[in-house]
Amino acid sequence: MRFRHPDGSTVHLAYCTNVHPAETLDGVRAQLRDHCEPVRRRLGRDRLGIGLWLARDAAAALVADPAALRTLRGDLDRRGLEVVTLNGFPYEGFGDAEVKYRVYRPDWTERARLTHTTDLARLLASLLPDDVTEGSVSTLPFAWRTDYDSGRHRAALGALTTLAERLDALADLTGRSIRVGLEPEPGCTVETTADAVAALAPLGGPTAHRIGVCLDTCHLATSFEDPARALGTLQAGGVRVVKAQLSAALHAEEPHRAEVRAALAAFDEPRFLHQTRTTTEAGLSGTDDLGEALAGGLPDTGPWRSHFHIPLHADPEPPLTSTLPVLRETLAGLVGGPTPRTRHLEVETYTWQALPPALRPRARARLTEGIAAELTLARDLLIDLGLKELP
Repeated sequence: MRFRHPDGSTVHLAYCTNVHPAETLDGVRAQLRDHCEPVRRRLGRDRLGIGLWLARDAAAALVADPAALRTLRGDLDRRGLEVVTLNGFPYEGFGDAEVKYRVYRPDWTERARLTHTTDLARLLASLLPDDVTEGSVSTLPFAWRTDYDSGRHRAALGALTTLAERLDALADLTGRSIRVGLEPEPGCTVETTADAVAALAPLGGPTAHRIGVCLDTCHLATSFEDPARALGTLQAGGVRVVKAQLSAALHAEEPHRAEVRAALAAFDEPRFLHQTRTTTEAGLSGTDDLGEALAGGLPDTGPWRSHFHIPLHADPEPPLTSTLPVLRETLAGLVGGPTPRTRHLEVETYTWQALPPALRPRARARLTEGIAAELTLARDLLIDLGLKELP
C-alpha cells in the first residue's frame, strides 16, 4: 500500500510474511498464493506491499538460480504484490514449535549473518518494483547480550562496515539503494534507542549512510521508551530510521492482582521469547520471558509490558490491554511532520498462532481477515496524519 506524504514523497505500508512459516522457495511461493494475495483481495486493493521474510535456504536458492528469482518476481507482479522491504532478523526455523533464544543466531559476530544479509540486499535490489529505487532490510541488533564483550563488538562493527561497502557497490551496479536497519530489542546488546546510538557511534561516514535502525513499536513500548524522546535521541545521534515495524506489546496495569496474573499466564507460551519489563525507582527491570516474571522474577508494584505482538485492531480482554497508544504516538513522530522520518512501514504481528487458544484464527480465512483488519487500522492512522492513500 502506498501513501503520498504532504511533502510529495511516497510512504510504503506492508505486512510482514514471517507470520506464515516457510523455509523453502516453494513455501514462499505458496505463501503468496495462499495468504498474501487473499489479504490483498480482502482489502479490495490492486496492489499490496509485503515485507518478505526469506529464510536462509530460500534466499540461498534464489541467489543460486537467477531463473527462480525471475519467477518469484513474476509471481509478485501477477498476484498484485510488491516488495520494498525484507525482514532479515530470523535466519531459519522461525516456524518451529520452539524458537526462543535461537532467533538470535547467527549474530553479527558470525560470518553467516553477513553472508545472509548480503544475499538479502542483492535479492531485494532485483525484487523492488520498477518505479522504486530504495529498499530496506531489518536485522537483529548485533547479538543477544549473553557473553557479548568488546572483542565481539569490534567483530560485529567490522561485519557491518563490510556490509556497508557491499551495499555501496550494489547501488553503483544496480542503481538501487538498499539500507539495513538494526532492530533494538529487549534483552539484546542494543535494547533501546540510546543503546543504538552508542553502539553505532563508531560507524561514521558512508557506513552510517547505509546502516541505521528498524524501530519496532512493540519493542519500544516494552522498554517503556517515550516515543518523542526516542526519536529525538536517534536524530541527535545521527542514526537513521531505515524502517519502522508497527506492532503492539501486551500491557498489564496492575500485575499484583491475581486476576491480572491469571490473564497474563494465558500468554505464557513455549514458542517465542516474551521479554517482560517494568519500571522501578532504580530504573528498568526485566526478565527474559513472561513465565519468569510470573514466577516472581519481576517486581509487581508498577505496570508490566511483555514482548508479545498483539494484533493491532484487537486489544486483549480486560484486565489486559495493548500498547497501541505508543504505536500511534511513534507513527505521528515518524510521518506526521513536514517530512517523513522513514518511508517504509511494516505491520509485524507474527504471533497470531501463539495467542491463547480462544483468540487464535482457526481457519486461513480468519487469519486473512485479521491481517486485513490490522492493515486497515494502519491505513486509517496514516490518513489521519494527512497522508493520501494511492491506488
